Amino acid sequence: STRMGAPKATLPFGPETMLQRVVRLLGTVVNPIVAVAAREQVLPELPGDVIVTRDEREARGPLEGLRAGLRALPESVDFAYVTSCDVPLLVPDFVTRMFELLGDHDIAVMEIDGFPHPLSAVYRRNTLPQVESLLAQDKLRPVFLFDAVRTRRVLPEEMASADPELRTLRNLNTREDYIEALRDAGLPA
Repeated sequence: STRMGAPKATLPFGPETMLQRVVRLLGTVVNPIVAVAAREQVLPELPGDVIVTRDEREARGPLEGLRAGLRALPESVDFAYVTSCDVPLLVPDFVTRMFELLGDHDIAVMEIDGFPHPLSAVYRRNTLPQVESLLAQDKLRPVFLFDAVRTRRVLPEEMASADPELRTLRNLNTREDYIEALRDAGLPA
């Protein structure tokens, strides 16, 4: 997304870009990491063990990215935490807690005031056929997927010990969001 004059993935955040920071933070709790990019998107340099894949079709929303990401996972991996790249205040404990809360569900998704956050969620690899089916029908809203499989809706209070301020969910859509996030991370704006 380029709402802030530059692609969010390459926006500087301290000594690294936003994508590099999110990858580094995630790398403390998950392995391997798959980065899903748009077809022509240029990514900043990432660690050598990061798997880079691309959307099959443009402008199809989160489910298209989810399909690409799940497909790129090594066969030994059964589930994945999915995030956008514009959450530089991501708290690794949030991710760990989401895996705990998944239990025997297919998806664990953060829900606030009835509004799910599909890019702060854990998906089992076995949801891929449902994702493919919805995309084939042009049903692009993640809520269709949540309704089709066993989905655990995670409430804010369940994150009280891991990420009480839900910093992980703070994505940056405006210049003001960006400057505030830099300040909250203790970095020069």
